[in-house]
Amino acid sequence: MTTDYDPIAEQYQRSKQQPWRTFIECYTLLDLIGDLAGMAVLDLACGEGFYTRLIRQRGAARVMGLDLSQGMIDLARAQEARHQLGIEYVVADARNLSEKNQFDLAVAAYLLNYARTPEELQSMCNGIARSLKPGGRFVAVNCNPAMNLSTAPSYRKYGFETNVVGDFKEGTPITWKFHLSNGPFEIENYHLNVETHQKAFKEAGFREVCWYSPKISPEGLVDNSPDFWSTILEKPPITFIECVK
Repeated sequence: MTTDYDPIAEQYQRSKQQPWRTFIECYTLLDLIGDLAGMAVLDLACGEGFYTRLIRQRGAARVMGLDLSQGMIDLARAQEARHQLGIEYVVADARNLSEKNQFDLAVAAYLLNYARTPEELQSMCNGIARSLKPGGRFVAVNCNPAMNLSTAPSYRKYGFETNVVGDFKEGTPITWKFHLSNGPFEIENYHLNVETHQKAFKEAGFREVCWYSPKISPEGLVDNSPDFWSTILEKPPITFIECVK
């Protein structure tokens, strides 16, 4: 598994401002996370710290952000230097977590979809479970393994597109192209099916696993009708997961 975020770190940071990410992704994920008061939280694949900062601002007592990309961590640390929220940012691999039983909650926005094989996914899930206290939760937004993205509709009106070349099977690459005002950039994910995920969660020691569909926030309906959002909500390329250790 590799990361290609270093050269696109600032572009990816800007992509977080696309309306669908605010009104669907962020809204659904934060709703699922719930009350953070007094919690120790680990933000995996934290990127430039977008969710890491929100988690801290919403009441978490201790927050650590972890990412493979030095470029992303540099951006996150620059934000921390300006705003001083007391967040620790670390360049590290989720598969090799050493923080055993330290966190009440682990959050991951687009981590699991970088696993190319069931073995890589298992390593990620093992590391996540290892970092959590007994009874701790893992909450994630992820590329939707229940969606055949080779037959997906166009999501261009939301500011991104997905593309699959060849047969859609275990390990198939999925290209996400984000369209920004200064030009597009691409990220590659990989498909592993729902059963592969369920098996990895169970073997890692998670006793409860729930899957959730994306929701639209009331604010998202101010400037756009429900019909505008119907494609991404009815054929969602993303899903939300909650696991309990």
